[in-house]
Amino acid sequence: ATLAHLIIRNMIAELSNWPGPILKSHKKAGHHLHKLGFLADIGLKADDPGIAKICQQIKQNKSPEGQFQVLANIKPGYGGTGEDQYAWMLCDAPLVTNALVKFGEGKTPEVNNALNKLVELQRDNGWPCSVSPELGEFRGPGRISDLCPYATLVMLQLLAQFPEKHNEPAVKIGVEAILSLWEQRKERRPYLFAMGTDFSKLKAPLIWYDILHVTDILTQISWTLGDQRLQEMIEIVRQKADDIGRFTAESIWMDWKTWEFGQKKEPSRWITLTAQRVLKRSMLQ
Repeated sequence: ATLAHLIIRNMIAELSNWPGPILKSHKKAGHHLHKLGFLADIGLKADDPGIAKICQQIKQNKSPEGQFQVLANIKPGYGGTGEDQYAWMLCDAPLVTNALVKFGEGKTPEVNNALNKLVELQRDNGWPCSVSPELGEFRGPGRISDLCPYATLVMLQLLAQFPEKHNEPAVKIGVEAILSLWEQRKERRPYLFAMGTDFSKLKAPLIWYDILHVTDILTQISWTLGDQRLQEMIEIVRQKADDIGRFTAESIWMDWKTWEFGQKKEPSRWITLTAQRVLKRSMLQ
């Protein structure tokens, strides 16, 4: 029924021209990058109609370093060339790789190599704002020594798909980085990623740096469940349920306003599923 739905069929057809529109902002919720992740999140696989072609298109745009690329344009004033070019950034390459893994491509040499190259970029405080050589001196609005909270989060999202990696140092460093930011949320906002009022609003799909996205990822790594800092975030989510355990969007992406989670008046099935999944995992500690 999912594959037969007109909206899903149209989205698959749209993504068949990957990489699609030029990426100018990673917060552009309607970009191919986030639609790709959504198709992977709802359970589509490489053997479903149209998905194999998308995977093939992605693999054709691969950097010499091994990361999968998107089509981007960074203005000279921000350290780029001002030209359309294939490149990768640590705020998009993990998302593309994660989608391939969820589609069932996780054991292929290309995906395994991309994963390893991304992990190698980690520092002792998390993953930084890192980009491919083609983008020159481009860097987000933060100190060069800071971790990028979003890059760190989406790297954990990727690594969470591999249970055998959950106890590796890279995962432990990344988890501690995110939880430390929560603990110090009043003092630290690296690269302008805050964990305040907007962060705590329920929103779907899970494409940015917010409480539902963070708890959904961290609760997939079982040893995090006993951490008080994570439990504080989970409790905030828990308190947003209605009398029968349903959850309603508190903020929406306008590019997704026609979806059932794209309104704030009625409980959302998708947000309820996501939140209840977080709560269920949290009870396993």
